[in-house]
Amino acid sequence: MASTDLSSGAIPPFYRELHGKICSPTSGNIEREVFKSLLIKSQLSSPILSQIWELVDSKTGYLSRSGLYKGLALVAFAQQGKQPSDKLLENVETQELPVPSLGDLSEVVLLAQRLYRGTNPAKLNLAYTDICKLDSIEVNIVPERKGIFLKHVEYQVTSKAFNSIVHRRYSDFVSLHELLLARFPYRLIPKLPPKKIVGADSQFLEERRRSLLRFLVLIARHPIVRKDPIVQFFFTYTGEETQHKIREVFRRVPDEFATSELSSRAKELVPPETLTEFANSREQIRVILCGISRLKNIADCLAIRSHSCAVDMAELGTQLSNLASEPHGNSSWASGGSTVWQDIKKGFHVMAKEFNLLSTRALQQAVREETMICERLNLLLDVLVAHRTLCERHEKGVSADHQRALSSMLALKKRQMQGVIRGTDADTVECLENKMVAQESVIANVELRNSFSLHCLHMETQLIHAYLEILAGVLQSLVKVQIRGHTELGEVWKLIEPTIMKCLPEKSSMNTNGISDNETGLL
Repeated sequence: MASTDLSSGAIPPFYRELHGKICSPTSGNIEREVFKSLLIKSQLSSPILSQIWELVDSKTGYLSRSGLYKGLALVAFAQQGKQPSDKLLENVETQELPVPSLGDLSEVVLLAQRLYRGTNPAKLNLAYTDICKLDSIEVNIVPERKGIFLKHVEYQVTSKAFNSIVHRRYSDFVSLHELLLARFPYRLIPKLPPKKIVGADSQFLEERRRSLLRFLVLIARHPIVRKDPIVQFFFTYTGEETQHKIREVFRRVPDEFATSELSSRAKELVPPETLTEFANSREQIRVILCGISRLKNIADCLAIRSHSCAVDMAELGTQLSNLASEPHGNSSWASGGSTVWQDIKKGFHVMAKEFNLLSTRALQQAVREETMICERLNLLLDVLVAHRTLCERHEKGVSADHQRALSSMLALKKRQMQGVIRGTDADTVECLENKMVAQESVIANVELRNSFSLHCLHMETQLIHAYLEILAGVLQSLVKVQIRGHTELGEVWKLIEPTIMKCLPEKSSMNTNGISDNETGLL
């Protein structure tokens, strides 16, 4: 959708009233189905409606307030016989936008109410399965590095929701992260992996790729953040210098509090016991974070052991191959011309291949443990750490601002009392009173912002609990992965056993445990 700037002074009251009737009470956005039903009411031809839809479609499944206003203006212009285009809206600052003729909109309003029914600004109403459906993200390293002198890594980023494939550098992710922190200081914004200046080996690059993928997944699936134009720009912009362009376009965008329709209602959304609940839930999530961190360490150890097993089995196969290739044949010094060594060597080549198969199976097990267990725990840890950071931002930000504003007011009142006692002149008293009035306004704004921050924290905490469903899936995967891994390894071991039996001397005194009768007394 073109970024046409519609002046607030040029918006007819009809536009604002209609937006209030058909927008979501939580986000202020309009669902695609609602807007399409609105277009049909215009009785314009299908080709014209398609053109209007192409001009306003944000590729996100919904329209923002400005998107709706743009659509209404284009409909009105089209009803006047003008061809829909962005040029029609280039000079709207000096005149009021035309009002379209849409007839009875009761059906459209009812459709919007059905879609938004049960929507409570203080309730998330999303399960983890719902969150996963919001978008599907892929991040892959582009094979060829770019740059004339200093080679840099590029990532191919794919989004199903935006139907986009773009190339991004690490610095582009940094710009996105900083803009989102400024735009959404009261939301879960996950951390980025650190930047490594030199010596970035393949293992580091793969770990960073996974971390960037997790970052984008959490952003693209966040119920609020994912709908912001900053996110849309990152996933869809195909021009040059993304890191600079995204900063240029969005550097002056105010934070969520300044633009959210819920800001003025923030105190209504925060129940009296919120501070106590905030402290309790914060402590609960701290304990959960600690426990899951330990589970992640255990999962890492499992994957490391599987990797070590793969290396050991490959080495075992290599040594058996070396022994099978031993060139000296029968030694005349062997006891009685014994052929035991030659008999054992016969199966070494076969056994070496089977041990290599064991190595492959162990490596596959390690990959499953990393992707199905470790990486999902990493995603859960990322969102839990983001919550901890959010709580810290709240305390260091609006809570601290609130305390400073109250302290300033207290100091002003103290000066006022001292002035009354000393009989200070009227001009000084009036100046002091003006400062107190201004400070009261500051306190009111900070208190409202504090309430909005607590409301967001409430919502983000609900999001955390939705993500905790990952843990149940991880434990289920752990059981299945271990069953599969041990079964596959056991099958290969069973293949090795007959080969070993064929290598044994015909009159071997070994029992079924591979221990000679003379050795049993040593165990």
